Amino acid sequence: QVQLVESGGGSVQAGGSLRLSCAASRYSYNTEYMGWFRQAPGYEREGVAVIRHGGGITSYADSVKGRFTISQDNARATVYLQMNSLKPEDTAMYYCAASLQWVGYPPPLSPFAYKYWGQGTQVTVSS
Repeated sequence: QVQLVESGGGSVQAGGSLRLSCAASRYSYNTEYMGWFRQAPGYEREGVAVIRHGGGITSYADSVKGRFTISQDNARATVYLQMNSLKPEDTAMYYCAASLQWVGYPPPLSPFAYKYWGQGTQVTVSS
């Protein structure tokens, strides 16, 4: 079983940057994908960026392409989300997730493909 702990959220003005980190404790070497998801009040959880574990293949939501970058430090079992040019509509609770099930490429952005979840970290972007 994979346990995930997020950090790095906070409040920032529009146009600013934040970097989220997700540390996987009780790390499973069977992990296939890890990624970031977000959920704003009144909205469904959505995929933001995901990465093929150890392989570097990524998927991004159209709304964050060119602004967000997902990366992974395999040695530390940590996934990062660098968020630049933040907009008020990026405001949400951000969750890290992991999947041990291979479903092919591209890495899936659907939250339903992920079994293990962190507690979330809040990101607030003011205009």
